[in-house]
Amino acid sequence: MPLIKNGDWADDEFATVADDAALPEGAVIVSLARFEKERAALLARNARLGVHLAAPQSPEALGEDVHRLSVVVLDFPAFKDGRAFSWARLLRTRLGYTGEIRAHGAFLVDQLAHMMRVGFTAFDGDARITPQALASALGEISYRYQPAPDGQKTIRQLRAR
Repeated sequence: MPLIKNGDWADDEFATVADDAALPEGAVIVSLARFEKERAALLARNARLGVHLAAPQSPEALGEDVHRLSVVVLDFPAFKDGRAFSWARLLRTRLGYTGEIRAHGAFLVDQLAHMMRVGFTAFDGDARITPQALASALGEISYRYQPAPDGQKTIRQLRAR
């Protein structure tokens, strides 16, 4: 699938590894189950590490290890399943995670602006998600009502000036 980071196409430096597959050299993304089972060995590797969370899996399960991860992949099993929005916001605000948060799965172009607001920085979706679609989506919201981790001022904050 195409990967968009920093608003443009990007090569995926990470290999997504199945739970029963051998770990290759270099950066890998593993499931939460594999991370919990092989935590010490995975963290001891001299390579970047990511964890893929299924929709019902809270990032709180990563504990303090979240700060040792290079990427957290949040799954959208269907575009109408919004749990990943909550997980991204939780990662940025409550857990203080500053690394890459990658959206994976069935999300829509219409959701991109909101995804960026809550903390997503990379998108691994279908071919309809392009850098041009992302740029267009980001320009659709000119004023924001709700505060979000992106730091943009809300209408209330703008009026208070």
